[in-house]
Amino acid sequence: MRWLLWLAGSLSLGLGLLGVVLPGLPTTPFVLLAAACYAKASPRLHCWLLNHRWMGPMLRDWESHRSLTRRSKTVAVGSMLLMVSMSIWSFRGHLFAQLALMLLGAIGAWVVLRIPTRKG
Repeated sequence: MRWLLWLAGSLSLGLGLLGVVLPGLPTTPFVLLAAACYAKASPRLHCWLLNHRWMGPMLRDWESHRSLTRRSKTVAVGSMLLMVSMSIWSFRGHLFAQLALMLLGAIGAWVVLRIPTRKG
């Protein structure tokens, strides 16, 4: 089981890193999933993620509060809206793809908005 969790964590981390450069592919959910998998499979890799220069602050904040600030939610939903809108525009003439993008964007926004909000 530890090996499968390590594999899932590594794949998630890889997808998260790809999300930094590929528009439309989210980074944060994959990094959070990688941290969760590594917490069970490899304490050394989990510690490495928590102390990472760029990913560490976000992970430590999530692990201590399990919530997002209103600003974080606004930025997340706003950037999703922008990227989904650009993607829908680029698929003009392909109604099925546009509808699928709208549905996936709505699901993504719904997930973010369901996360508890904290002041800060």
